[in-house]
Amino acid sequence: MPGVAHVSRVRALYKRILVLHRFLPLHLRALGDQYVKGEFRRHKEVTEVEAGRFMAEWENYKDTLQAQVLEAAGRGPGSVRFGAELPEQKLADFQNEQIGQLYELMLESTKPNKQFDIREDKR
Repeated sequence: MPGVAHVSRVRALYKRILVLHRFLPLHLRALGDQYVKGEFRRHKEVTEVEAGRFMAEWENYKDTLQAQVLEAAGRGPGSVRFGAELPEQKLADFQNEQIGQLYELMLESTKPNKQFDIREDKR
């Protein structure tokens, strides 16, 4: 059973990621929020080793996204591309299920017809 400190650390990371998602374009925010919530939910009952790996990867994601959000704040919206290249070695370590998830995520994030089409009301 995870300790109180671990649970607190997981919650803090989860909340920080969702806060950072507020700075993403709307369609990426919706997709990202859904994905993060699902992943954290699926990994509630994992081994200590898996939990360590899970937390390390999500910490890396948070750090990358935080840097990109700060860069976007300095340059203005639309000038920064969010995301990062996935090294081939890391991809080789993925299980088939993870590759399937990654493929579905790629398809969803690159759809030409975004789920949301919000326009500013110019009255």
